[in-house]
Order: sequence, then C-alpha cells, then structure tokens
Amino acid sequence: MADDLLQVTVARLRRQGTDDALVEVKSSAKSLTTDIWDTVSAFANTAGGTIILGLSEEAGFLPVEQFALDRVRDQFVEGIGDGGGSGVRLTNPPSYALRRDIIDDGEVLVIVITENPVGLKPCFVTAKGLPSGAFRRVDDKNIRLSPAEVFEMQHALTPSKADGEPVPDADESDLDPEIIEALLTRMASSKALYGTSTRREKLSRLNIVDKQGRIRLAGLLTAGVYPQQFLPRLLIDVAVHLGREKSLPGVATRFIDRRECVGPVADSIDEAINVVLRNLRTYSIVEGAGRSEVPEIPTEVLREAIANAVLHREYAAVFTGQPVTVDVFSDRIEITNPGGLWGGKTLENLDDGTSRCRNLTLMPLMQQIAVRGAGRFTVEGQGGGVRMMNSEMEAHALQRPHYVATPDQVRVTLWRHGAEIPEHREWLRGLVDRDLDAREDTALLLARREGEVSVAGLRDALRIDSDEARETLRALRREGVLRMTHDETFVLAEGAPLPASRDFEIFRVLSKTDPRTIHEIAEASGRAVGALRKVLRGLVSDGWIIATASPTSKNRRYLLAMDDDAPERA
Repeated sequence: MADDLLQVTVARLRRQGTDDALVEVKSSAKSLTTDIWDTVSAFANTAGGTIILGLSEEAGFLPVEQFALDRVRDQFVEGIGDGGGSGVRLTNPPSYALRRDIIDDGEVLVIVITENPVGLKPCFVTAKGLPSGAFRRVDDKNIRLSPAEVFEMQHALTPSKADGEPVPDADESDLDPEIIEALLTRMASSKALYGTSTRREKLSRLNIVDKQGRIRLAGLLTAGVYPQQFLPRLLIDVAVHLGREKSLPGVATRFIDRRECVGPVADSIDEAINVVLRNLRTYSIVEGAGRSEVPEIPTEVLREAIANAVLHREYAAVFTGQPVTVDVFSDRIEITNPGGLWGGKTLENLDDGTSRCRNLTLMPLMQQIAVRGAGRFTVEGQGGGVRMMNSEMEAHALQRPHYVATPDQVRVTLWRHGAEIPEHREWLRGLVDRDLDAREDTALLLARREGEVSVAGLRDALRIDSDEARETLRALRREGVLRMTHDETFVLAEGAPLPASRDFEIFRVLSKTDPRTIHEIAEASGRAVGALRKVLRGLVSDGWIIATASPTSKNRRYLLAMDDDAPERA
C-alpha cells in the first residue's frame, strides 16, 4: 500500500482531475516519455516537485497495466546523468530521490525533484539549448523561461556591470552642475579624492565617469539632468487605481492619479513618495503639545520600499525597457522592480540585517547624493531597511510588508488600513473624550486587531522601553478603556465602567505587597463580608485586584494589581 502522503496526493489529483504545480503524472508504460525532461527542468528551476510514473491521467490517475518500472527507472537514471552512459539529457541536473510504491495494487515509480540552488540555475534540456530548453512550473504547465529570467538565473551571484557601463552619446554637459558641486564638496576631504586635481579625475574616482571621461550609467542616473533622454523607461511609474484591481482597457476612468517620475533617482524617488502620499488617507495624532497629520502608511516605509526597488533593480540591457512601478489600490500599495532577488537573498532571509547589492557603482553614489533641496539621503546601505519597514508597519498596527519574488521581478505589498482608518477613529472617539497620542493609538489598534496587547508587544511594536509601554497601557486602564488579564496583558474593556465610587475605599485598604483577608478589608472599609464577596470577585475578574488563592481556600487574600495603577477617586 502507498504511504499516507502518496495516498493523499493521488486523492487530490483525482479530485482535481489534473496534476498541478507540485506533482506531474506520466504513464510511461513501456518507456520514459521524452517530455519528462521539460518537467524535471521546470521543477528544478522553480520549487521542486514530484513525478509519479506508471499512472494514467487520462484514465483518472489509475495505474497503467504492465508498467515496465525497471526499464523506465534505468532510462531516467541515465538521462539525469547517473547511469554512466552518454545519454545525459540535462545541463545542471537537479538532485533527486526515487522509490517504488503501490497505488490500487499497481506499482508506480515516485521521483522527488529538488529545486536547484542559486548558481546552478537554469536547469535546461541540453539538446534544446537556452532559452528553449529551460522551463519553470506554473500550476500544471511547464512554461519556457524568458530571456530575462534566464539572464537573472545565470547572474544571480554575479555583481552587475551594467550600472558601471558608459552611456552612448552622453557627456559631461548632461550632468547637473548643482548635484555635481554638492557631491564634490561633500567628498572633498575623503580618501576617494586623495591626490586628484582636475574635475575629470574627481568624477572618475567617484565613478561618475570612466577613465576616458564617458558618463557611466550610475553617474547619469544619480547626477544627470535628465537621464531619461538616453534611457526613457528608467523611471518610476506611479498609478493610483479606482479599486482593488487595475482597470480594464476601454474603461472611461482608468486612473485616479498617474505620474511618471523622472530626473535623477533621488529626486524621482522623492516625487514618487509625494504622489503616493497625496493619495493616502491621513489621521491626526497628538505629539507633545501639538497635533500632526500622519499618513496611513508611514512615510519612511514608502521611502525605503521605493528606494529599494530603484537600487536593487536590474539595469542590464534586457531590462532597461521596464520601469519601477508603484500601483496604489484602495487596500494596498504594490511596488515592483525588474530583476529577481540577488546574491543569495531569499524571501526567508530578507530581514537578516545583511546588505547585498548587485549594483556596486550605483549604491555608493546613492548614499552620497541628497534629495535636491532636502539635505536627506535616499539610502543608508546597512541592511536594516527591511527590519525598519517591519517595525514601522507593526508600530502602526499594519501588516508586515509582503514579498513575492520571481526570477525576473520582485514585488512588495504594503497593506493599507483602507476603510478601517475613519471607522477606527470614530470608534476611538466613542471610547475616550480626548485626543490620543501615537502610543495610545497604536495600543488600542493592537488590542482591537489582535484581541489583546501586552507590555512586551507594545514595546516591540513601538521600539520603546518596557516602562514607557507599561505606563501607556496603565493610563488607558485607569480610564477604563483597557483591563488587565494576566502577565501585563490587556484587553479592551468593551465599555466596562470604572469601579463604583464606593469601591475606591477597597483600593485604599489594599497594597501590592501586603495581602489582606476579606475580613481585614471588611473591617477597614466598613463593608459587610457577605456583600464584599461579590464586589471582590468582580474586581478580580476585571484585573483591578489579585486573589492569592482559589475562592474556596481559607488562605485566599487580596493584593492590588499595581500600586501605582489603582484608580484615583474623582
């Protein structure tokens, strides 16, 4: 009988009526079908997968009769390069494992293909060559890799030379004098310019130009007057859409707002941010003695995401016809750059704090050239950007950025509050009759979204210390907006009122360190023991006081939950 996983897999295929992104089934009754190598290539270039030989898809995924398993196995082993013969079918063949199994009393051959590591892609059918023989898996299809995808796989560990290449027809008159002078002034005392005397030598040292004085691509992009004169599609295309999807061609209103942001990269990034910001909702928060309007997605997150797309995109010739795109939808923002992840970066290690950049000429220039008139630099290059984005989004009770990477592009999604913002503000106004500061706002957003908020959780979200987080939560508790459950964890009080005014006598009797019996509390407060039992149960349930034992225990005593957190009498 087949193992449990194989049974589940075959049952799924029978329900679907087709194979899928994870599994390919082939009859191969008497011999191995030649198109199996397309599938091996697709699995090796995507995320791996399983091939089941000896099942018939046409017959409803039933075993084929008289399946020549041994012969088919030997043909596969030889074709993948382990048979010692000359029949190797693949370049960069993947690792694999194979085994016999039984489905409905019929023998099958199960082959598990492992995804090739970075540096050993693409795997392709040797006889077909590149790109015709290289595939990726999409649902149940083997799709040929595009030339751009092949390029990215071949250069996934190789620093790009494209940003250092000279741009035909560009010369020093195409550089912006203001940007160049600011750069030379900033770098005047640096080792980079040691021993230089002429302007040409300085520009060469900084990789604005090469030794022959030709303008490098990175120099044109960062310090050019209008780089798009030479490379029209190296821009940032910002489009604001009506709803959650792009409008179809022919629809009367396709965009609410649209801007192609051009010019040197620092300026175009700043312009793109401003276009996005003017199309986001804002809300008021208290900062000290004043108020400020903040966007629903933090500005620094937008800046980091858009700058990353420009900095880490691919600038090789096969990609220069593609811009960085920023699509603003009602529920999210999607920022997409041409070129896949580079240098061993994966979706799993994007936030590991290490910096890797394929564009080694562009990176240092972007670190030294400020946004015009702002004195602010676009990138810091220390590898902390993704972590910062995660923290800032969480601090505003937003989901972390979501990444999708294919061989030839990377897309990051920033989820908006959308309709939640005005609805949330209205909800807050019903809770507290005053303006909330940013910390209180975040605490209540977290409590509402997650069901609870803790001192540690608020500390990590806001990157403040525990005492500051604790005081924020205590203040909201004193107002009756939150109540403490356990271990410095708070939940929304759901409109529960503060303790009755006569119960404040109980808080005055209790302390945090000296437990009191119910009889001691009754004597000090002048309350009857019988009536006091129900009151104390309610105060324990709401988290105002702590009971040291079970209700039936003779040792049950009571403490204040927090000495400095007891409500004050009005």
